[in-house]
Amino acid sequence: MSLSRSSIMWVLAICMALSVIVIRLQAAKKPTSPGKILAPSMAMSTGFIMFVDPVMRIPWLYGIEALIVGVTFSYPLMTTSQMYISGREIYLKRSKGFIVVMIALLVARTALHGVIDHYLTIAQTSSVFFILAFGMLIPWRIAMFHQYRKISRKIPTSILRKATT
Repeated sequence: MSLSRSSIMWVLAICMALSVIVIRLQAAKKPTSPGKILAPSMAMSTGFIMFVDPVMRIPWLYGIEALIVGVTFSYPLMTTSQMYISGREIYLKRSKGFIVVMIALLVARTALHGVIDHYLTIAQTSSVFFILAFGMLIPWRIAMFHQYRKISRKIPTSILRKATT
């Protein structure tokens, strides 16, 4: 039995989405830090090197549209990512809403993929969805970083002094 390209893509997308959900739920068990919040953005930014290859290039308008869609998709992620203080450390709250948002974003991105796939090459489709994903990640992580900085100011300095000694 052979699977179609579309079936394989669905299976991979579902596996990736489930992996993100599991990783996020596991991360909620450990304290967070500015590095843990910002590192994925820095790591993902290296993906822009793909545009050195002419096959991966897309028109500027497509890139801008993908970025706008990504930023729009980041809003639900921002609203479902909350932090709290426990002792002298900051944690991300587990959120059932996050799981729902991730599944909804998977469905929306898959539907968009099905439409865009008819108009672009596979390489260009990959480029568009990379920009969309980057557009989702950056505002979400910046919002989390600002939330971290805001909540970290609420930790009493007496606790911070004990932590450094």
